[in-house]
Amino acid sequence: MLQTYSEKNRDILVNVNGRLVHRSEAGISPFDSAVQGGDAVWEGLRLYHGRIFRLREHLDRLRSSALALAFQSIPTHDDITREISRTLAANQMRHDVHIRLTLTRGVKITSGMDPRLSQAGPTLIVLAEHKPPVYDKSGVTLITSSVRRPSPDVLDPRIHHCNLLNSILAKIEANAAGADDALMLDARGFVAETNATNVFLVVGGTVLTSRPIACPEGITRAAVQQLCRDNSIPIEERDISLAEVYRADEMFCTGTMGELAAVIIVDGRPIGGGKAGPMTQRLCGLFAELTAREGVDV
Repeated sequence: MLQTYSEKNRDILVNVNGRLVHRSEAGISPFDSAVQGGDAVWEGLRLYHGRIFRLREHLDRLRSSALALAFQSIPTHDDITREISRTLAANQMRHDVHIRLTLTRGVKITSGMDPRLSQAGPTLIVLAEHKPPVYDKSGVTLITSSVRRPSPDVLDPRIHHCNLLNSILAKIEANAAGADDALMLDARGFVAETNATNVFLVVGGTVLTSRPIACPEGITRAAVQQLCRDNSIPIEERDISLAEVYRADEMFCTGTMGELAAVIIVDGRPIGGGKAGPMTQRLCGLFAELTAREGVDV
């Protein structure tokens, strides 16, 4: 599934360390830690009718990731929120907007991997685009990737870092196979996530999701788990095998940029009836109601 260019984004302004510049002129130093070694953390946010859904949770995760990487300086939630608001106002954005936040360790005094070389403070990038949810609600197709998601002893998924080559390699396999995305397993062979989203199964009326051992603790994932608890829908978090995927009644994926989307084919095998099932549709409706009533005004 290839995202498309929107003419609405032709002249957007990008915020780089508080400076708003045209997208064609936006850039960071070749000495920046993100360029030198992918030494940066990021978050994806969604704007609904002037409100950002789960803003604090996203900023908490950004800060936690930066702390785990021993960033010496981290902007406050208020500082970041102010720059988000400035960016949205400058682009006259109110709805159906995806915001990508990137926080790097900052510019280095000379090229090298040593984090101590970044002495100028962090670089904050706010990129806001007009972008509806990217996944087709009628269903997406997956193939199982040969690329495994690393476990915490290799690279802890609780760090929402910008080293995404692992996921990009899986996506390359999905592209080559003609699938929308790739399903990724952990080092033990259990389901972790797709190359871009968390995954859920529905089996006998119970919603299942992977333990966050080799997948991020997704913000949308947590919202769906809470929706299940609030609406008396049985939900379990446990190891899930690939065989369980193939025989599941339903499957769906979750993420900020795609919200909830049914998975209808995995490795050429139809899941359930090969279309969005009743539980998936119910949770999609509950999530839409949640985003309509919750959010932080910006």
